[in-house]
Amino acid sequence: MSSRSNWLSAAGISFALIVLGAAPGLGQQPGGAPPAVGVVTATRQPTIQTSEYTGRIQSTNRVNLVARVSAYLEEVRFTEGAEVAEGDLLYRLDQRPFEADMQAKEAAVAQFKAQLKNAEAVLARAKGLQGTPAYQPSAVDTAFANEEALKAQVLGAEGQLQQAEINLAYTQIRAPIGGKIGRTSVTVGNYVGPSSGVLCTIVSQDPMYVVFPVSTRAVIDLQRRRAQKDGAQVIRLRLPDGRLYGQAGRLDFVDNTVAGNTDTMTLRGVIANPVIEGSQTGARELIDNELVTVILEDVAPTDAISVPRSAVLADQEGDYVFVVGNDNKAEQRRVKLAKSSTPAIGVVTRGLNDGEKVIVEGIQRVRAGQPVSPGPASPAVKPPAGASEAGATPVR
Repeated sequence: MSSRSNWLSAAGISFALIVLGAAPGLGQQPGGAPPAVGVVTATRQPTIQTSEYTGRIQSTNRVNLVARVSAYLEEVRFTEGAEVAEGDLLYRLDQRPFEADMQAKEAAVAQFKAQLKNAEAVLARAKGLQGTPAYQPSAVDTAFANEEALKAQVLGAEGQLQQAEINLAYTQIRAPIGGKIGRTSVTVGNYVGPSSGVLCTIVSQDPMYVVFPVSTRAVIDLQRRRAQKDGAQVIRLRLPDGRLYGQAGRLDFVDNTVAGNTDTMTLRGVIANPVIEGSQTGARELIDNELVTVILEDVAPTDAISVPRSAVLADQEGDYVFVVGNDNKAEQRRVKLAKSSTPAIGVVTRGLNDGEKVIVEGIQRVRAGQPVSPGPASPAVKPPAGASEAGATPVR
């Protein structure tokens, strides 16, 4: 009885497995409705093309302060790291030796002027004897020579006095430009002079330069596009924290030689660097020698098709997108993207036409030739109109 029950149970299990294996929908994917996909319409519109390069911020003016006379440092009159105005007193050296030297030079000038005055009187008397028996031409000549020599001595003494005044003025080291001052290399009580090296450095703050290398091929292309579209090329910056800098600049210099080791040319732009609004310390966003991303915009817009970058896929053959054909079947299209494309926006220069439906959502379920059920894409993935992001910048 037990043997018969075991046999029936085993047979029942085997039968159930056979039935389950043959049941549709289990162990294989059933055929179903076409996958739903979100699409956007490819539309050609005027777009500012941009290129990105790595650059560095440079001050337009930089001054290394050095002592021009030798003396003991008596006072440091600035706060390190603060901004100073042109003409501000920064260092004061011991002035007493220079004041004494200037007084000695003033005395020498006064002495020679007194001697000159006497020589002029002697010459006048010698000339006044002309036509009398007491007249001696040699005496006139001697008096004249003495007068000229004393004139030269007065000029020399005045020159030495002027040099003494200049040296006295050098004991007050003032800011030759306005800007941000760095750290002082000497402190009060040290003996400084021309051989002491740089005391501190001042760098101007507004405007600033941005310098960046560009390949020779890219420079030729930039110049060609610039010649076709009049105007100065606009420069924008992306700061190290990823934010776009609020001020726009312009390209103002292209170097006249190519760096042989890198085959690049140096370009330079100038851009404003105002005080951050609301800053209590006068802070500015651009800092000398800061590394930034330079976004070089074309001088005029060109027509281009922009699509969300999420719609662009890539394989060994290059970039491609899926579009929805008239029969609602997915078609693979090979596209070429401009260098100005960004992680958010793809600028398509070849491969798409106006009005085509590009799949941007549900793309992972799509295969070429597969029927799909298209619908409008959610607003979150559509290209932002009027975006200021580098790359595709639609013109309103």
